[in-house]
Amino acid sequence: MVIAVDFDGTIVTHEYPAIGKEIPFAIETLKCLQQEQHRLILWTVREGKELEEAVAFCAERGLEFYAVNRDFPEELPEIIQPRKLGVDLFIDDRNLGGLPDWGVIYRMISSGKPFEMPSQENHGELQPQKKGFFASLFGK
Repeated sequence: MVIAVDFDGTIVTHEYPAIGKEIPFAIETLKCLQQEQHRLILWTVREGKELEEAVAFCAERGLEFYAVNRDFPEELPEIIQPRKLGVDLFIDDRNLGGLPDWGVIYRMISSGKPFEMPSQENHGELQPQKKGFFASLFGK
């Protein structure tokens, strides 16, 4: 899959223009997805110095993206107006329902089931959130 990933609120907490604290398991999960041959694109509103800082923050932790704010690394900025990516999935804290736990995100992508519909008998009632994949591994 080609997966676009937001930075602020998704990989780190919202502290824009500063870089927030790393969200637990975000970097580890994204690196696992890369090892499974998923292509990751950093998709953020950051530009200039703030974008360079975000890319460097991830690179220092061993996470390098296939492309940044574009479909392909060699794509020229003037070609990508308006900015719209051809990806299979977006991971963003602004999703309807917010950002799931990174363990949940990993399971959704690995299973090929990116979302679950509420069961018919519950008619859309919210289900209690289950413990995330990494949290269950590390006992948190």
